Amino acid sequence: MDKFWLKDPEDHDYPAAADYLELLFSVEESNAFADKLKQVPTIVKKAKDIFRASSLPLLPQDNIHVKQNLKKVKKGNKLSPILLVKHENKLIIADGYHRMCATYYLSEDLDIPCRLV
Repeated sequence: MDKFWLKDPEDHDYPAAADYLELLFSVEESNAFADKLKQVPTIVKKAKDIFRASSLPLLPQDNIHVKQNLKKVKKGNKLSPILLVKHENKLIIADGYHRMCATYYLSEDLDIPCRLV
């Protein structure tokens, strides 16, 4: 996809997304969202737009997981695309919030590969 991102999400991202979504939806709905995320193509959105739509705060640069992702990128390793769910006009970052924050520190205008259902 580019120098920071893998082409497709990693296999472990989908169960992580379903696990998070279970806090908001039933197990069946969460698993259905995860299954749909596997099937849709990867698209690209701007970091700043994903943040605005999700209404989530930017985590500090010294957050342990943000820091780990920044180190990963600086070493030349690629990050997994972000998994997003749009529900009732709200955007949920189902998996990849820390990756999202890390790349925002590189540039808020970066294109972020993501899967959106």
